[in-house]
Amino acid sequence: MRLLASVRSANEVQAAVSGGADIIDAKEPNRGSLGAVNPEVFVQIQARVPLDLELSAALGDVTSPLQVHAIMEAFGVAPRLTSMFLKLGFSAVSRPRHIRALLELACSVAREMENPSPRVIAVAYADHEIAGCADPGTIWDVAGEAGVAGVLMDTWSKDGRHLFDWIEPGRVRDLVNQARCAGLLTALAGGLGQEQLPAVCRVDPDIVGFRGALCQGGREGQINRARVRRLKTLLEVSGSVHQPN
Repeated sequence: MRLLASVRSANEVQAAVSGGADIIDAKEPNRGSLGAVNPEVFVQIQARVPLDLELSAALGDVTSPLQVHAIMEAFGVAPRLTSMFLKLGFSAVSRPRHIRALLELACSVAREMENPSPRVIAVAYADHEIAGCADPGTIWDVAGEAGVAGVLMDTWSKDGRHLFDWIEPGRVRDLVNQARCAGLLTALAGGLGQEQLPAVCRVDPDIVGFRGALCQGGREGQINRARVRRLKTLLEVSGSVHQPN
């Protein structure tokens, strides 16, 4: 499993990188679960991330083709040696056909961007009823049909509860296996911390994302190198313990 660290500014990048994060993710926590940073802030973050380290960006929730075009084209993605991921959610969108069309458009726009083309990640919310969107199983199905690179299970609400307060680990494991069979990259996030690592490792996604657990002062605090390093170490230890025989 790779550790994804969500940073809100270029000032947080060095702590995340030196702490051992495998993927640096640009996200503004004050704007919700998938809050996008301003395009100029993304340029600054992108410039600080080593070219051989994977980079991702939360682009927010989209409901229309116009939004997809506007938000993706606002983010200037410079050429990199590794993958660049763009994450899209669908709060307030419940119809599978609509979600699939938005994802197909996002993939089309991504293919026209700088080489190598960014890879689109479809985000599903475990608390989908609160988010007013389709359930994770539906998102998984349409994501595979739309041609995205991967899927992320997250939480829309950030109220102190974590992913497994909303959905059973066994169900998440089934969805991860389903996505893998479809050739999709799999990721988990949503208020996760040290206490949830055993469940995360049993699910065994490709990527696990953190923000609050890496910060001094919670989700809206500052990324702390020691916290990144500790969680990275614990993730490696927990992963080895839960490896199948």
